[in-house]
Amino acid sequence: MIHVLAVLLVTGLPWPGSGPAVRLPQDSLRYLYDEGATFPQFLDATTRRAEEWHALYRDARVGADALARARAVGGSWHLLVIAEDWCQDSMNTLPYLARLAALADSLDLRVIHSREGRGVMEAHRTPDGRPATPTVIVLDDAWREVGAFVERPRVLQDWVMAHRKELGSEEIHAHIFRWYAEDRGAGTVGDIVDLLEAAKSEASSGGL
Repeated sequence: MIHVLAVLLVTGLPWPGSGPAVRLPQDSLRYLYDEGATFPQFLDATTRRAEEWHALYRDARVGADALARARAVGGSWHLLVIAEDWCQDSMNTLPYLARLAALADSLDLRVIHSREGRGVMEAHRTPDGRPATPTVIVLDDAWREVGAFVERPRVLQDWVMAHRKELGSEEIHAHIFRWYAEDRGAGTVGDIVDLLEAAKSEASSGGL
């Protein structure tokens, strides 16, 4: 009986005959996801650089190979995205993830702001120790965290970390802007698909 009670409390399921289910903790990943905005809602609410946001999403494309890989993963996956409309990295990440989620039936997405997602950001810092937007948490169908993307695509982040001490901030940011313009979301989508494939492989091997 004690074991069953523990399971019910952890999962938030109701005790038989006890009424409503236990409320989810406000810092739980599923709670944050359920409280999040859809991408169209987030887009409609943007007040900073709104024209750029809308233009990026309008023009966002997902490569055929990346989309085929995402669809092949199957299952049911959720992307919890912590983003801000003023953030350059968020603006060059989120529209492409939203397009991917719109095209892959197994994937959906919600967006929260950094105030609500601060604890998640603190737990997934950049290589130089900062909480940053965007932070993207990949959740499986049981709402377990199975992967995280922080701030920038891996290739770009590696370049920044390798050159941040020898180049000035203006040069670093100029490179970031050029990289995003040339990459057009491919690095972001590729990193997320890598996380999905790794999570599927882990689940298939009994690791989740």
